[in-house]
Amino acid sequence: MPIPLPMQLPTLAGPRVLLRPMTPADAPALFALHADAQVMRYWSTPPWTDPQQALDRLHADTQAHALGLHLRLAIARRERPDTLLGACTLFDLDADQGRAEIGYALAPAAWGRGLMREALALLIGHGFDDFGLRRIEADIDPRNTPSARTLEALGFQREGLLRERWCVAGEVSDSALYGLLRRDWLARSALPGNPAGATAA
Repeated sequence: MPIPLPMQLPTLAGPRVLLRPMTPADAPALFALHADAQVMRYWSTPPWTDPQQALDRLHADTQAHALGLHLRLAIARRERPDTLLGACTLFDLDADQGRAEIGYALAPAAWGRGLMREALALLIGHGFDDFGLRRIEADIDPRNTPSARTLEALGFQREGLLRERWCVAGEVSDSALYGLLRRDWLARSALPGNPAGATAA
């Protein structure tokens, strides 16, 4: 059963990162993000080739949010809120099971600065606190070491490996499955220096 989401998408603020609703003005940056071969190297679809794909994604996101199926937010710096650096998503929301999956992408110019970790901490906290989720899952290519490090830094545990799960542009790859429980997140959040705190902007 989908989760009844509020009509207005949230804006979440961390020390450096802002998660905000996407607008049609984000379409060029969203296309550039998903057309970048580095960003899409371990994605489950090939790089985008047509700017219309960005507009289609924005339209699909609006419909999916209305149905309670997923929540996708733009990642920006707090001092430059209009500049989309990436996106993160809670999808396959399941109210009955208290479960969702998380997905994310960030422009290469912003890599290596801990911005994705901060962004995901905001989204995870929102999922557990405001949606009442019990569990959040992630599915990544096991060769994507930076992504694995980010998940593990946030408390995700690697729980399994699905062999030859994907075939993208003729390349077969495995899936590493990660899970994070709400009770483990709350325990980590109580530790000094944990980055999980979010404020509504």
